[in-house]
Amino acid sequence: MKSLYVRIVFTFVMVAMISGLLGLLLTSLYYQYKQQSGNEQKMLATAQSIRDQYEQNPQLDLDTYLAHTAKLGYQIYYVNRDGMGRNYGSPFKHGQLNEQQIKAVQDGEVFLGMEKQKDRLQLFSYFKNSILNTVGLPIQTDEGEAALFIRPDLQQQIGEVRIIAGILIGMTFVISLVLIIILSRLIVKPVNELTRATQQMVAGNFDAGLQLSRGDEIGELARNFSAMTLAIKQLDQMRQEFVANVSHEFQTPLTSMQGLARAVLDKETTPEQTDSYLSIIEMESKRLSGLSKQLLMLAALDKESKPLHKTAFRLDEQIRQILITLEWQWTEKSLQLELELPDTSVHADQQLLYEVWLNLIANSIKFSQPGEAISISIAESDVIEVKISDKGVGIPAEDLPYIFDRFYKADKARSHKSAGSGLGLSIVHKIVALHQGSITVHSRPEEGTSVIVTLPRL
Repeated sequence: MKSLYVRIVFTFVMVAMISGLLGLLLTSLYYQYKQQSGNEQKMLATAQSIRDQYEQNPQLDLDTYLAHTAKLGYQIYYVNRDGMGRNYGSPFKHGQLNEQQIKAVQDGEVFLGMEKQKDRLQLFSYFKNSILNTVGLPIQTDEGEAALFIRPDLQQQIGEVRIIAGILIGMTFVISLVLIIILSRLIVKPVNELTRATQQMVAGNFDAGLQLSRGDEIGELARNFSAMTLAIKQLDQMRQEFVANVSHEFQTPLTSMQGLARAVLDKETTPEQTDSYLSIIEMESKRLSGLSKQLLMLAALDKESKPLHKTAFRLDEQIRQILITLEWQWTEKSLQLELELPDTSVHADQQLLYEVWLNLIANSIKFSQPGEAISISIAESDVIEVKISDKGVGIPAEDLPYIFDRFYKADKARSHKSAGSGLGLSIVHKIVALHQGSITVHSRPEEGTSVIVTLPRL
């Protein structure tokens, strides 16, 4: 039973059967405790009326009288003084009275057969065509005391109703089964479409969206699936672009280095050119080495397999240490540093945060003009806020949403000049996110850039 369609139909059939059985059981209990006693009293009153009518008119022929009474919708069993019995109306199909029961009625007792039935479903005892399911009364005849056993002839009284009710229940079940078979297809259809779309995704087709306007859970699932498909498609495009960018970043300098090295080996250069070519090869090698390290760091951060090694340390001291490390860069441009670094302790991964400040400060130095100022400040409240601002070339507004994308370079000419890889801000963004922080960039062309990093205190 692997098909969802078959499962739904089977579930409906089982629900219908179980609910029918439970409904029958509850109805039987209701009949047993609410209706059975009343039915017996009604039947007893009817039997007494039949007996009294005869005893008040002794001139009536008993045999004829009982025969006519039976035609009104009753089953009658008459036992005379000598124990001879006779049926009037439809014969009883089940049960048999013993001599003690008959003798007790002839002696004046009342026989209530319904109370003596011990069926598990008491409702069935009412419909059971049994002589034991009768009301017995003594009757005075010309021959002496006799016994009269009476019950309604349900086949005659409500036989058509029982047939109609049975047909109604049966047809209702059949029609319900047909409808659930048809309607189940409507339920399963979007699931089948989802399955086909999933198979297309596995085959590499990420345009297999679902166009469902349903407002139920299946519609919500379809919308989430379409959103997931779009996200996977974008991720696949990013992966392809990433591979292309990595290949480009490595292939271009490698080709250049190969050409320079071949020129030196072929003795086609002067000593001055040889020194220049070797310097270029060394510089490109260092850049490729740095690019490899950044890629490895991004891979490690993406996996998040390496847990953060959080320790308490002085954030202001860490930033000052980075400024000392980069001193030759900002002094070469004669940049002015405006620092506001109060004593600030933070609980974070010291090594990873070092990469954050190193990248951000290096970028500010790189894109600042000689003689300009760089400001770095720390502010504490519920969070720790680090702000790094410069008066450099800035970033165009259309490029701001993409600056954290890998290998993205807002100004291609500027990026080439600065020999950036386009990975630094991606690393910064990932590290800040791992620390449950946020990073915001405000920038205008030719007016400068401000980067605000917010970190939790602990």
